[in-house]
Amino acid sequence: MSITLGHVILGISIILLVIYGLDVIVGSGVEDGFLPFNAMTRGIAFGFPPIILSIIAFFISKKPPYKVLGIMLIITGILILVGGIMSITAANQAQNFSRVMGEGGSITFIGVIIIILGIIKIRKSKSSAS
Repeated sequence: MSITLGHVILGISIILLVIYGLDVIVGSGVEDGFLPFNAMTRGIAFGFPPIILSIIAFFISKKPPYKVLGIMLIITGILILVGGIMSITAANQAQNFSRVMGEGGSITFIGVIIIILGIIKIRKSKSSAS
């Protein structure tokens, strides 16, 4: 297997999401973690780029379809999905419940979409191998 630009992009996405998640865990989701950012800045810097990079990686790697790329997309989607679910569960403690629920729901939906892109990539890999 050769490493392509799609693999590198998804690797960066996964690293950003792991850093984001660790920072939230260290800060208990309420305080700032080890990064000197508030929650909104952290989300923009470490949460939004992986979404864009995942979509780019899916579309730039059309031929040949890659199974590993699909697995990486699924991992990225799961990390985003977990973040969305955690946002929804934290909404009960938030002052602006409806805003936080909306953001968590949107993040969860985006995570599901990226997981679906990963499944599509894996299925294309299997059909082209046959």
